[in-house]
Amino acid sequence: MVNNPIFQMFARSPFMPMQEHIAKAQECAAELIPFFQAVIDEDWDKASDIQQRITALENEADDLKREIRQNLPGNLFLPVPRTDLLDLVRMQDKIANKSKDIAGLILGRQMTFPSVIQQGMIDFLRTALQTTDQAKTAMNELDELVTSGFRGHEIDIVERLLTELDRLEYETDEHERNLRAALFAVERDLYPVDVMFLYQIINWVGDLANRAQQVGSRLQLLLAR
Repeated sequence: MVNNPIFQMFARSPFMPMQEHIAKAQECAAELIPFFQAVIDEDWDKASDIQQRITALENEADDLKREIRQNLPGNLFLPVPRTDLLDLVRMQDKIANKSKDIAGLILGRQMTFPSVIQQGMIDFLRTALQTTDQAKTAMNELDELVTSGFRGHEIDIVERLLTELDRLEYETDEHERNLRAALFAVERDLYPVDVMFLYQIINWVGDLANRAQQVGSRLQLLLAR
């Protein structure tokens, strides 16, 4: 009898471990909200505690990714190509990786956000996380998609979820453009190296939404097949 819990999940559903993985990646990303608030408050002890939680969650996501790669059945036993599922896992994992990178850079440099962009940063981050959460919601429909044979009412549900995912990613881009403009307006009053790293953080937060959209695009490809 096989006791590997990941293998047992695959025995029940070929997609349940992948759904567990994106849920873990989203849990990791969601910790950035209290982390950013602690940074704004310059509460570095709290920020450090949250950063350690993010790192722990990212490690758990890595463990799930490795288990999935080792135990994912061959194409013969899957309703969709194994390579597509492995690509999905890789894209999902980048959400957790980028969350860890964001927290690590900010804490390592004890970065502060200029007051004029603080609320904009929070709004930008929240929209990016709505995008990653939407990707998780869409992935949670995979079982139903297979049961329906990738057609009928279920495919309409997923198409609507993916359309909303694209809308949220576009909204995140709008926030990013506005935030860059706000930073540009005050960057002469800041140390150049601080400005450089602030733009890097803005870019990485935007990457969270981009990775989520990539998950949606890969799911869309599965629908097309």
